[in-house]
Amino acid sequence: MAYGTAAVDVIQSSTTGTPVQFQDGSGTQIGTLCRAWVNFNGTSGASPVIRASFNISSVTRNGTGDYTINFSNSMPDTNYSYSGAMAPSSTSTVVTLAESSATARTASLFRIYTSQQGAVVIDPSICMVSVFR
Repeated sequence: MAYGTAAVDVIQSSTTGTPVQFQDGSGTQIGTLCRAWVNFNGTSGASPVIRASFNISSVTRNGTGDYTINFSNSMPDTNYSYSGAMAPSSTSTVVTLAESSATARTASLFRIYTSQQGAVVIDPSICMVSVFR
């Protein structure tokens, strides 16, 4: 088998609503592209300011360090995974991301909490979250 580089302008799934899949030589799926991501300012009040995003319609601040992230296009089910990185606005402490048990994740949204060491809930100035399915 020859290996090379494909130079294309668009990669499109043949099925509406289905992401492009990456497969190995035997046809086994080895990955997909990121289904959604967002970079927002968590310190900007009731409506966090989204700096940039893909497939995220809005982020709602429910309270200190408590955010609901809404998809523009829903996931096929609730079996997606997300990860994130945060930066506090004033200190160099570690900030963590946890899923909220207050609202069950759905195909159209999920809810997170952000906190720093000692489980102190905070509003990070930089909040970045990526979603894969």
